[in-house]
Amino acid sequence: MQSNILAVPFRKGAHLSLSSAVRQYISTKYDQHPDMFRQDLDVIDVLRRDAVNVREPHPTGVPRLQAYAAQLVWIGGKFPIDIGADFTWYPALGYNIERPIIHNNLKYELANILYNLAALYSQLAIAGNRSSTDGLKTAASYFSHSAGVLTHLKNEVIPELRTTPPEDMDEHTLDSLIQLQLAQAQECYWQKAVMDGYKDASIAKLAAKVSDFYNEASEAAMRSEAISSSWIHHMSAKHHHFAAAAQYRAACDCLEKRKYGEEVARLRDAVACVTEGLKEGRGGYLHKSVLEDLNGLKRRVEEDVKRAERDNDVIYLNAVPPKFELKILDRATMAAARVPPQVSAPLDYLGEKGEFGPPLFTKLVPYSVHIAVSIYEERRDRLVNQNIIGELETLNERIHEILSSLSLPGSLQAFEKPLGLPNTLVQHTEEIRQADAIHRLQRSFADIDKLRAADLAVFEEGRGLLQTEEEEDLQLRRKYGTDRWSRPESHSEPSQGAQLWKQVTDAEGWFKNSESSDGVVRNKFHSIEPTLAVLTGPDRGLLDFVPSSRRIGIPETLKPAIGRLRTAYNDITRLEGRRRRKAEALREKARSDDIKSDILTEAARLERSHAVATAIVPAHFEEFFEKRLDSLYEPDLELVKSEGTEQEKLISELVRVHREFESQKKVVGDKDNKEREQALQKLEDAYFKYKELVSNADAGRKFYNDLSRIIGGFRDGARGFVVERRREARMLEDDLNMPPLNNLSLGGPGPGPQGHLQQQPVQSPPPQQAGSWNGPTAGYQGQQPRQQVPAPVEAQVQSWAPAAETVAPQPQAPRANPMQGIWNPGAGIKFANTPPPAASPAGSSGQQQQQQQPQPQERIPVSGTWDRNSAIRFG
Repeated sequence: MQSNILAVPFRKGAHLSLSSAVRQYISTKYDQHPDMFRQDLDVIDVLRRDAVNVREPHPTGVPRLQAYAAQLVWIGGKFPIDIGADFTWYPALGYNIERPIIHNNLKYELANILYNLAALYSQLAIAGNRSSTDGLKTAASYFSHSAGVLTHLKNEVIPELRTTPPEDMDEHTLDSLIQLQLAQAQECYWQKAVMDGYKDASIAKLAAKVSDFYNEASEAAMRSEAISSSWIHHMSAKHHHFAAAAQYRAACDCLEKRKYGEEVARLRDAVACVTEGLKEGRGGYLHKSVLEDLNGLKRRVEEDVKRAERDNDVIYLNAVPPKFELKILDRATMAAARVPPQVSAPLDYLGEKGEFGPPLFTKLVPYSVHIAVSIYEERRDRLVNQNIIGELETLNERIHEILSSLSLPGSLQAFEKPLGLPNTLVQHTEEIRQADAIHRLQRSFADIDKLRAADLAVFEEGRGLLQTEEEEDLQLRRKYGTDRWSRPESHSEPSQGAQLWKQVTDAEGWFKNSESSDGVVRNKFHSIEPTLAVLTGPDRGLLDFVPSSRRIGIPETLKPAIGRLRTAYNDITRLEGRRRRKAEALREKARSDDIKSDILTEAARLERSHAVATAIVPAHFEEFFEKRLDSLYEPDLELVKSEGTEQEKLISELVRVHREFESQKKVVGDKDNKEREQALQKLEDAYFKYKELVSNADAGRKFYNDLSRIIGGFRDGARGFVVERRREARMLEDDLNMPPLNNLSLGGPGPGPQGHLQQQPVQSPPPQQAGSWNGPTAGYQGQQPRQQVPAPVEAQVQSWAPAAETVAPQPQAPRANPMQGIWNPGAGIKFANTPPPAASPAGSSGQQQQQQQPQPQERIPVSGTWDRNSAIRFG
């Protein structure tokens, strides 16, 4: 405590990479790659680092904390509260501030950030210049914002924490801190009123409210486990201090109003209050400045009470009322908890032009909603491309078929432009030259071949894995027989196998059909390639390709028919151009039809209304999809019908007019224009076929790109399936290689020649030749061939008997042990580095001990109990 004002200390946070946890969660829980959000991941780390590093009272720290808090609120709607990041924070108050508190909890992180924001406001208030009225107003505003942030923390964040809050964030601690900030804000207003020379009555009201705030803060602090004793004494001392100051100012007001008896009573009460405040300083809990303020006030009040008592006793002789008869002072509340709008409504400050920048991870969609979005986009694209644009293109293709069958516009151009090149043909030629038509199509075909080869390689890899697994399974089935190898074949495996092999069949059909389609497109290209070469060539070649007409002018009898045909033809071409513009507008409309925000709103509505009993699945959005598609694209579907009707009318008119034109041509004679008409028509047909080929190439690239995603998923599924099948085969093979139960014995298992556990004959050593240990210095005698004895019918559990009744244990089959031998129970247990037992009079050699032992072959196994006084000796 460094002054007569308390500042909320910062909570210290440990650095961590929040982006790593977010990246891991996205990769495991969402159907989107984390690299799509690389920039957002970098930004969230920068925001957290800047916020955690705010440790000094500087105004630049406010937007840092607010911006990170706003993004935490935003991503709280994108991720679960337990995202997988262990947020580590150290308490700011209490007796365990060196012990970190760790929670995998986004709300816990937000609570700490808001706590530090409140602490920053508090420290900014103290760090400012409070020697002027403007500085006091600024400090009061900071204290009010601190109280507001703590109030928001208590009411909005802590209840959603889903865990017990830390001690310095529990209800009582936050209540105490809120009241403390309000008390200090009110104190600033009181001090400003004193500096501005307000009336004593007004200052008394302000001081009384300061005392109330400090009293409420101290009462809440006494119920808290985190507020220290020094803080509690400080709050109590300030409570008494301002109670005394309020009574003193009220006494001054009484003096002005000539209420001398009440003046004395209030001064006496002020002395009592300040005396109580000084008692809080016992034990050294109060800061020197607080004690100085109390002592200064006490001296002044005591001087005034002496004067007031003397004047009243000698001059005024007014009755001094007891304390309980004094009117309770009115309160003037100036301080209030004000939550900054950046904290109460943080999402309003997120945006492209928002104070805190754009919200992060806006394109992140939960998996189920992502699937629903994909379904909608697929339906929308199918509706737009097939039912609308596809129908319009079909109508346009019919127009070109009709025009080509009528030799239009070549027959018109031959008469209208008997020399040189028609303007329309010049425009088409320029367009083809600029596009480098032939090389463009060749590059497109090369790209399609590369995409197809890549897709085919991925497909063959997946199919090869399935075929290899099928061969392995067939070999094992032949080895163990169909009766023992009972697992289903991969073709009929219900969980994945059948589906994967169905995908193999489907993919083979896709590749076969696409190969046929690619061939048709290439044949179309080869058929017009010479003509395209003419169009892309120099003007001289083009002029040579189109012969000039011998007839310079148009016959007068043919002009009316040509005019009517030109009008009908222009109507048809205008209709086609309008459709192309409509198709482009529809494509742009579909591209801008972003359903993500609306579908997230719909998902939230479904959750709030409990319209679904289980987790949201794409099927829940069916009605939403239908309404949206109908509202957006139903007018366009109606347009297709009207376009078809209008086209038929125009085509009928064109055919009729063309018939009249042909009749007039026969009258006039068209031999001179026939070759020119055919050449012009051939060039026009080549141009429109080129446009079709460009569209076909784009469709082919899109097909193979989409197929790549499907085939890649098939290949990955095949890998996982084959790995699981091989693991399953190993387990099944191990089970089949286990020995039958009748080959197992409890009487001495050992490895058999075929790798199975087989029963071994039980043998016992002959007397005087079984090797044994006779102490640390005794040698080990080799084991001689054993005499085979019949194996027992069943294993017997034998207990140790006294030395006279010792029964030799059933020895085990020899094992790989560097010290081959059998332990003799009569020899006891010897440990290395221990002295041997004292020798008996008859000698203690190992050979003698072996001779003295009973012959195990000559005794019948008997049951008995272990005598702890014999048989086993240690040392």
